Amino acid sequence: MTVSTQETTGSVQSPEPEVLVSVDDLKKHFPIMQGVIRRQVGAVRAVDGVTFDIYRGETLGLVGESGSGKSTVGKTILQLEKATEGHITFKGIELTDIKSEQMRKLRPDMQMIFQDPHASLNPRMTVSSIISEPLMEHNKAKGKERQARVAELLSLVGLEPKHANRYPHEFSGGQRQRIGIARAIALNPDFIVADEPIAALDVSIQAQVVNLMENLQDVLGLTYLFISHDLSMIRHIADRVAVMYLGRLMELADVDALYTDPQHPYTRALLSAVPVPDPELENTRKRIILEGDIPSPANPPPGCVFNTRCPIAQERCVAETPVWRELRPGHWVFCHFPGQAPADTVISRAAAAG
Repeated sequence: MTVSTQETTGSVQSPEPEVLVSVDDLKKHFPIMQGVIRRQVGAVRAVDGVTFDIYRGETLGLVGESGSGKSTVGKTILQLEKATEGHITFKGIELTDIKSEQMRKLRPDMQMIFQDPHASLNPRMTVSSIISEPLMEHNKAKGKERQARVAELLSLVGLEPKHANRYPHEFSGGQRQRIGIARAIALNPDFIVADEPIAALDVSIQAQVVNLMENLQDVLGLTYLFISHDLSMIRHIADRVAVMYLGRLMELADVDALYTDPQHPYTRALLSAVPVPDPELENTRKRIILEGDIPSPANPPPGCVFNTRCPIAQERCVAETPVWRELRPGHWVFCHFPGQAPADTVISRAAAAG
């Protein structure tokens, strides 16, 4: 992204970065139906009040345990799932109440890379047909022009254009994910949701795919929401990181600030489990072991949703829901006692829960 500068009183100042995607108090609840007449008896709160911005040209990493709602956030932003409440804007356009025809016109600008490259590619279609499908759907190219575009896309993702007439099963997992990436960038999108794009790949291939995505971002000016449970990989690719737990964001900060000075106890627990390459440092590090399992999103705890597992929970954490607040410029947290160490707590987690 090219940023202009201007001189003010002898100093050079950069304008605020452009917000490409804005999410405000987003909620996505899935109804629980029972009985012959399919009566709703409850709801799974997959996403329960999430607020953040994604700036043009950046990679926002979204991390958390399985079942925390990460993938649902990505799908809801792209309108693959309809929001229960809240607002989503893309390039200043409100998406939550947009008509289907208007959304169709926006589809080329926002795409998705799926987790499983085997399941997301039609085994009965050739690679050429898979990649050219969005071009045909949106009437972007025809005939030889379309074939040339497919060849160009295959080259961009590091595959041989001469293999365009092969089928997905003839490629390795990493190559299939490259085909999925080629399909995602076929329409020159501005924004891509990458939903665990390396989770199904061998460790030896993961870095290659991430490096490819970074190179494409530089060449094409892409903006990513990169969803993953791999904190080490997120640190490598992301500019900012959002930590999610049970449908809510716990912390959001610049990648360096979050990894060196995490303020939320859940973030500290996650980071304590990430191995470091220094054996001496690894042997002296203290692991934070969270007790219990993640609660059901159909029946989240009162107050702070993390209070049943939090090592610093107090009575207030059970009685009062924290406010999503900016602790310092660019560093947001969902906690009554940010930065407090477990030893500082005045009552135990068990006492707070009881």
